[in-house]
Amino acid sequence: MTIHTTPKPIAKFEDPDRTASGEPRARVGLEVLRTLWINTGSLCNIACANCYIESSPKNDRLAYITAAEAAALFDEALEGGFGTEEIGFTGGEPFLNPEMVPMLEAALSRGFRVLVLTNAMQPMLRPRVRDGLLRLKETHGDRLVLRVSLDHYAAAIHDTERGPGAFGKALEGMDWLSQEGFSVAIASRAGFAESEADLREGFARLIATRGWTVEPYDPSSLVVFPEMDETAEVPEITSACWDILGKSPSDVMCASSRMVVKRKGAKALSVLPCTLLPYDPRFEMGASLADAARADGPMFEDGAVKLCHPHCAKFCVLGGASCS
Repeated sequence: MTIHTTPKPIAKFEDPDRTASGEPRARVGLEVLRTLWINTGSLCNIACANCYIESSPKNDRLAYITAAEAAALFDEALEGGFGTEEIGFTGGEPFLNPEMVPMLEAALSRGFRVLVLTNAMQPMLRPRVRDGLLRLKETHGDRLVLRVSLDHYAAAIHDTERGPGAFGKALEGMDWLSQEGFSVAIASRAGFAESEADLREGFARLIATRGWTVEPYDPSSLVVFPEMDETAEVPEITSACWDILGKSPSDVMCASSRMVVKRKGAKALSVLPCTLLPYDPRFEMGASLADAARADGPMFEDGAVKLCHPHCAKFCVLGGASCS
């Protein structure tokens, strides 16, 4: 007697190679490492309601990377011919890292453009940090850009996400950056009860009132990120989706960037495909950029990333967003 069993259905984002419907999963190879992201550590001075990386004053799952470790990565990017043009710093709050200014100096002195994602609050406004930033601006000018997180142009909505008084403190930091002539940008979020056009109109009024040098209708000057929710129902991306959606693998963040983190207690750094997957061990590509370029395993094939996470679909492919 032969007993036939029905195969267990595959859940979404479970099989690295096939979607739940059995179709080949899309994958993206690194074309050029245009932006190398350094996660400076997951500690932050505030705890936001919808922080995808769960940064807070207590979350130290990602340790502070040191200036020496960062400099070694910058040298590998240059000497390895990866085509790197930009170094991005994210956290946590980068300016909590005690070696943040030396890391910026290490990147800028090697000729890279630098982008810092910051909340522009107390950590950035400490005298030692301000003096260091002013010195770097004097030497390197517009190659240093600071993108300030302002969830919304209205204080009440921003503070709902980031805590009472956060809006006013962020404005203080943004005012200082603008008054001192830094190159600045703003990072906002979609998901509020208004269209992106209305959101940009609201920011235009705030920017005009404060006198900031930010262009509210330029998507690179005022970046509006899609919401990130791992529990949301999102479609998987198959290899056929590129033609269906009229998109290219080149448009996706992991075609041109990698992020390096230092896990608490780990002996080595970890290279990840992008900024969105800081804690998932399945997406670790190795301890060096060279290791990542040839990574093989369940989520990779010869360095190409299999789009096996909800963020790949909602934020990158369908949302069209990139942290750079």
